[in-house]
Amino acid sequence: MTEAMDLRAYLQISPVVPVLTIHRVEDAVPLAKALVAGGLKVLEVTLRTSVALEAIKCIAAEVPEATVAAGTVVSAKDLKRAAKAGARFAFSPGLADFMLEEGPIPILPGVATASEVMKAMQSGGSAFKFFPAVPAGGVGALKALHGPFADVVFCPTGGIDAKNAKSFLDLPNVLCVGGSWVAPAKLIEAGDWAAIEALARDAAALKKS
Repeated sequence: MTEAMDLRAYLQISPVVPVLTIHRVEDAVPLAKALVAGGLKVLEVTLRTSVALEAIKCIAAEVPEATVAAGTVVSAKDLKRAAKAGARFAFSPGLADFMLEEGPIPILPGVATASEVMKAMQSGGSAFKFFPAVPAGGVGALKALHGPFADVVFCPTGGIDAKNAKSFLDLPNVLCVGGSWVAPAKLIEAGDWAAIEALARDAAALKKS
């Protein structure tokens, strides 16, 4: 249960978790600093690029105010590599057997159905990623899951943006939301850290009711 408690604590640090796809290592630290300055202190670096692990390592070493997590973790190997790079915890888009065992760092499995929630709960966990949030039913689906799983909480990700984030955050079983809108690829490519900080500040203001 310690891992489950750790995950809940991480998910309550900021209302929005930026989902980051970093293509240049040199962008990692200024990007993280801009997001933290805007009030978003939990950062998900997706393992979708060849520099992702190095980006996690740089952020963990140079931006101590940030809690860096690895995203798109789909194997036990991914989890070990992310932990070695300095990730504090991990996100996965789905649910696999290795996630039900104790790992080097806590992992938030991705679930989209009641059956997946039940399987994920077998490890004693009660905090999960709801993915893909909007295509999987959005707010309505999460409201329905709250009935049979009143003690389970979620970080919905997938299709969430500045316009609909608050509707998810207002649900009793949502601790935070994940999204890429606070760090658009165009702004990262341009190195416009001031604009990203401004987007982060707006996102950080989306408090739960």
